[in-house]
Amino acid sequence: MTVVYLLRHGEADYGHYERRGWPGATADLAPLSPRGEREALAAADALSEVGATAVVSSPMTRALQTAGIVAAYLGLPLEVEFDLHEWLPDETFSWRTYAEVQAASADFEACGFEWPPGERRTWEPLSQVRARATAALESATAGLADDDVLIAACHGFVIWSLTGIRGTDTGQWHRIEFAGADN
Repeated sequence: MTVVYLLRHGEADYGHYERRGWPGATADLAPLSPRGEREALAAADALSEVGATAVVSSPMTRALQTAGIVAAYLGLPLEVEFDLHEWLPDETFSWRTYAEVQAASADFEACGFEWPPGERRTWEPLSQVRARATAALESATAGLADDDVLIAACHGFVIWSLTGIRGTDTGQWHRIEFAGADN
């Protein structure tokens, strides 16, 4: 089994996004705030003790910037795994306002995080987040030895789907022993 540290990205700065009035998914272009940069650097320093051999990241800017800071600090290669991205409040990427995201999130919560039997919603069910994140980690660990350690910069929903731990703070991480789909 490969040890994986699931690192939630540092705090994002949504100021550029908000000032421009950009819609929906463009929020995922937000870089780290100065606090988020400090969180990423602190995580890199703390994780320097775990013997990581590689870093992988979600493609979303806040996670990718966090991973870049960690990889540079540790002198490790960095790969991007698309399917480590954040939960999708609308799988068509057509949401335009934060209110729409809040409505999708409320429905997600009301439905127990999964589509009701026989129904389909626009939001991504937690089981789907888990399946794609597991596939992404399988890809990321495919070339690693069983005793290698991977740091995966990702998002709270990804961490929740893989660990059952909800509400991981920015810049924090959880250690898992990853055995693929059997995990």
